[in-house]
Amino acid sequence: MTQAVLERPTHAAGGAARPAEAAGEEEAVFVTLTLADQLCGVPVLSVRDILGQQSITRIPLAPPEIAGSLNLRGRIVTAIDLRQRLRLPSAPPETVPMSVVAEQRGELYALLVDQVSEVLSLPASSFERNPPTLPPVWAAHSAGIYRLKARLMVVLDVARLLAITADRP
Repeated sequence: MTQAVLERPTHAAGGAARPAEAAGEEEAVFVTLTLADQLCGVPVLSVRDILGQQSITRIPLAPPEIAGSLNLRGRIVTAIDLRQRLRLPSAPPETVPMSVVAEQRGELYALLVDQVSEVLSLPASSFERNPPTLPPVWAAHSAGIYRLKARLMVVLDVARLLAITADRP
């Protein structure tokens, strides 16, 4: 079986693609997560680990979106609060954050989210550019969207989420 390559605009996040078994169509595979009741997807090849609640050490003078650092099997991992990064309200106190661990330029980062759901394969032909109604802060961190039966899934661009200093004066 040959490996297909999903062609995306140059701004899109990396992702997995493989031929669909039945339809002969390319698919993109995502880890789905929730932030403030918004369904999001991260390309599965961008994800190194999924972690439950972790002890996070605050880093003095770090930007507000940097929640701190955590220890993952002896490696220091920078934890990024995606609610802060996407300018969402703080999570309710009963919310237990989960971490989606991604690697960028040899460094590990934990993206703090409300919930991690499932791995979802979607047809590449259903991928759409960001609609004009998507809030600007979301559009700045999104590669595009998928319109699912009952919900809109925003595809998060991991590289853009991790570019913390890019939007600082």
